[in-house]
Amino acid sequence: MAERPAKAAAPPAGKPGGVAQRAGRKPRPQAPFRRTYAALDLGTNNCRLLIARPSADGFVVVDAFSRIVRLGEGLSATGRLSDAAMDRAVAALKICAEKLVRRHVSLVRSVATEACRRADNGRDFAARVHAETGIALEIISAEQEARLAVTGCHAVLEPGDGPALVFDIGGGSTELILLDGAEGPPAVIDWFSAPWGVVSLAESEPHGGGTVEDRLAAYGRMRDVVANAFAPFTARLAEMGATPGRLLGTSGTVTTLASVHLGLASYDRRAIDGLVVPAAAMRDITTRLSEMSIAERAALACIGNERADLVVAGCAILDTIMDIWPAERLSVADRGIREGILRLLMARDGHVW
Repeated sequence: MAERPAKAAAPPAGKPGGVAQRAGRKPRPQAPFRRTYAALDLGTNNCRLLIARPSADGFVVVDAFSRIVRLGEGLSATGRLSDAAMDRAVAALKICAEKLVRRHVSLVRSVATEACRRADNGRDFAARVHAETGIALEIISAEQEARLAVTGCHAVLEPGDGPALVFDIGGGSTELILLDGAEGPPAVIDWFSAPWGVVSLAESEPHGGGTVEDRLAAYGRMRDVVANAFAPFTARLAEMGATPGRLLGTSGTVTTLASVHLGLASYDRRAIDGLVVPAAAMRDITTRLSEMSIAERAALACIGNERADLVVAGCAILDTIMDIWPAERLSVADRGIREGILRLLMARDGHVW
């Protein structure tokens, strides 16, 4: 959904067709490349905002915001968003609302994903967000989430022939999207969503205490849970005879592991977005992290305290993906849903690249 903060009326969250609207008062006429657009993605773990203007070959980022809010914390156990989690998310969304006003955004789409899809009080939370921030959250389906992720990140897919698998490891779910290998814009052959992301899996199978043997046993249980969840998609891949080829990941998990691979002292998007990493190198990193305690993982510069308790769940999901699609290399994208939203919004206004 989209709106000018504190002005737009919100249709029911997640209502089909309620995608984006002009906001507030009628805007002054603007040159095609002066109009400002925004995409907001409220996930199970993160709240992310991207504000941009079209350019000749894409778009230029004007402002951005990202904060770990852990909206889905405790959701697996209770089926509801907790008061503390909702308060954290609303606090972050108020900052986003201020940025939308300050940057004079013309058109914005704000989406919420797995946590709000699953929570019994997800729609009530969306109504609270609109009342307190003016932001109208659209609770999108897993298929919409998958397609937006592909739209946003396929540009950094490694060139080549044959099908490609794109994946997005989120906080509460993981999306797998199989693309064809034909020339031109990629077409989706099949897609699948599993209800396991870094937050839900880490809460289901805590990892980090005890001995190395205890941690490896917990990691094995994580892998089993994910493999069972992926089983229907694995069977479909076998039925269609898809030959594993290119592999592209977009998520905090793959960008974090890519940073560890490069030994970065701090995160650098320019070094990560579009990086191609040997799958064997990724396997070495997931194995090493699965043996570490939370404190040992937190000591790594590119992981830190905020990701130390969740990154191993992401490793277990990534390892399982590489089991069912054993590519030689993994392309890494620091782009996804927000970029997909921006491209679609700009395309509506006639911007074509």
